[in-house]
Amino acid sequence: MKNKRIITWVLIILVIFIFGGSCKNMYNKMVTLSEQVKREWANVENQYQRRLDLIPNLVATVKGYAEHEQETFTRVIEARAKATSVNVNPDNITAESMQEFSAAQGELSSALSRLLVVVENYPELKANQNFLELQAQLEGTENRIAVERKKFNDTTKEYNEYTKKFPQVLMAGIFGFKEKPYFDAEPAASQAPKVEF
Repeated sequence: MKNKRIITWVLIILVIFIFGGSCKNMYNKMVTLSEQVKREWANVENQYQRRLDLIPNLVATVKGYAEHEQETFTRVIEARAKATSVNVNPDNITAESMQEFSAAQGELSSALSRLLVVVENYPELKANQNFLELQAQLEGTENRIAVERKKFNDTTKEYNEYTKKFPQVLMAGIFGFKEKPYFDAEPAASQAPKVEF
């Protein structure tokens, strides 16, 4: 009788130990994946910031050749200011904040496209070495943005899939791990802005 009680308690402790270890592993994996999503979002923002940092130099270079294009410069500057003001909290990424961020970046891309169309009217500007370097940096940054957005979406997919599977979905609900939104392109983004001269 005493042996049965000891065996019962050993089994109960063993089950609790196994269950607790499994829960700990699931929780830690969700934390790791959530942090990876935050890191990838920071990389996306970093590339957008790089683009924002290039814009004043690009505008200044074009302004030297096309002073009467003030309306275009104003649109670019306003779009840059708006894009700078829209921030996404990486601890609480929501679909709404992601859409707002994407819309602001889309407006900036559109304004940049208009600015780059203006350049077509100034052949001497297209030959300016400073402008050519800025153009190459901008094109490179646009490529980096696309790469980082893909990495962010891939990491978000991995996180979302993991937290939706059973039994992780139970742990996710208990500890507040919510689905994270993807970075979707604006509908107008199906056509990339032309940045060739």
